[in-house]
Amino acid sequence: MEIHGLLSFAVLAGVLAVILKFCGLCFIPKAKFSYQKEIFLFSLAERSFLGVLELVLGNQFRVFGKVRLADVVKVKSGLIGRDWGQAFNRIKGKHLDFVVCDSSKLSIQLVIELDDSSHYRFDRQGRDKFVDEVLLGAGVPIVRFPVKRSYSVEEIRQKLLQSGV
Repeated sequence: MEIHGLLSFAVLAGVLAVILKFCGLCFIPKAKFSYQKEIFLFSLAERSFLGVLELVLGNQFRVFGKVRLADVVKVKSGLIGRDWGQAFNRIKGKHLDFVVCDSSKLSIQLVIELDDSSHYRFDRQGRDKFVDEVLLGAGVPIVRFPVKRSYSVEEIRQKLLQSGV
């Protein structure tokens, strides 16, 4: 008898949903998104630099681009609640141009930032200083390269060798 009551309720609920839908009383909004696909992942300058960087690093390293800072460093253990949240919020929306990892274990070796003219802006300088301090405090080397029309393999190799790679 109890199964019969549940079955009757399910049928009644289904019929009611159909009636409401056809009467226009049941409105289910469709998700509308104002997004479109990016054509390229990297700017022309980033792609040019990446090509030379991959030549310099060879098969010993892998390069990942546009990585969240929060995927490279984490909030120190011991922080809880609001303190943890504030620390995490400061890193979660920031991205790094390139992260160089060991090719076998994908352990993080260093971060590379490609600095274009926007890095001369006051707000951007504050962001860059914060990122540098976070990375260095976490023991992650960072190397900055200025954007150029072309890059010298040897120049990049020398700068990376100076950083310990």
